[in-house]
Formats: sequence, C-alpha cells, structure tokens
Amino acid sequence: DSALFREGLGALLRRAGHEVVGRATTGAQAVAQVRAHRPDVVVLDIRMPSDDEGIQAALEIRAWDPPTPVMLLSQHIEVRRTVDVVAGGAIGYLLKDRVLDVDEFLSALERVAAGGTALDSEVVTRLLGAARSTTVRGSITPRELDVLTLMAEGWSNAAIATRLFLSERTVETHTGRIFAKLSLPDSPDGNRRVRAILAYLEAVAG
Repeated sequence: DSALFREGLGALLRRAGHEVVGRATTGAQAVAQVRAHRPDVVVLDIRMPSDDEGIQAALEIRAWDPPTPVMLLSQHIEVRRTVDVVAGGAIGYLLKDRVLDVDEFLSALERVAAGGTALDSEVVTRLLGAARSTTVRGSITPRELDVLTLMAEGWSNAAIATRLFLSERTVETHTGRIFAKLSLPDSPDGNRRVRAILAYLEAVAG
C-alpha cells in the first residue's frame, strides 16, 4: 500500500525483463487483478492496509486451481497464519529490510514462480521456534534442523553444503533422514523438499 515502494518495485521488475501486468493498493484489488490477468507470480505486502489483508488475499489467490505463486514481502513476521499460506509450495516470505541484494531477490522471486520456496531465515526461525516441545521437533537433530531451515529458504543441497561447511553427500544423508522422520516417501507427483517443509510447519502449528 506504499505508492513509492510499489512503483519502485515495478520499475525494478521491468528493468529485469519482467512484465508488470497489474498493481493494487488493497487485498481486494490484488485478488481482482490476479483474476483478470492470471500472472506468473504475485508480490504482496502483508499489511495492505489492515494487519493481515495481504495474507487473506494470498489465501484466496492460492485457493484457486491452479494456485498462483505468491511472494509475501513485508516489514513484519506474521506467524499465526503463515502455515496456511505456505501450504502447497510456490510461496515466498521475505522481510523488506533484510533484502540487501537485488539479484538475490529476483532469484528468489523466480524460484517461487517456478513452484519453489523462498522463506527469510528470520521467518523460518520464528516458525521453528514454536516447535521446541513437539514430538517432531524432538526427533529432528540440530544439524538436520539447520538443513531443513536452509531448505525452507530455497537453497539447493550444494548451496546448503557450502553454507554449513559440509560435503554435499552429508547434506544428502541429512535430507534423507529428514524425509524418513517426516514419513515422506519419494513420489513422482510432488517435491519432497517442499513437502518436508510443509510437514514440519504443520507440526509446528499443531
């Protein structure tokens, strides 16, 4: 709902080669724009202008078949309804003040448009912190939690290995154990990395 931020973001996306097909100042306008234009990805603020109007718009947009990928871009961390929003993947949640590199933001937006996730580490920390007493949280080791956190941010196994100073094979071992603990067998119709994140967040919410 900030005109300067909205116009600046639009200009940034156009310079990067993207087409901006619509703009909105409220959640209702955003929903109407998405219905009219069916964009590849939507960038929403959470508070536009009321506290969770962006989240409500995101839930409505993602309830359609097929759901439209959504990037939430906000100054605030909204824990209460985030798990509902991230269900199904193709979701990003970045904090405006922590987006320090334009190319990284554009890369995250493209990951989300392609069906992946891009969750800010602060958002992930807040969500996972609520799970300290759950059974699932107790079964995941600290190192596996590190790996899962970076998976939620959208990093590949190779990138996770670099960030954690591990070999890629070790990261693959950790991800395999995470999938097993979350009862996620391999299947051709879904991304286990996304499903692992969702399963864990659902355990947090529960």
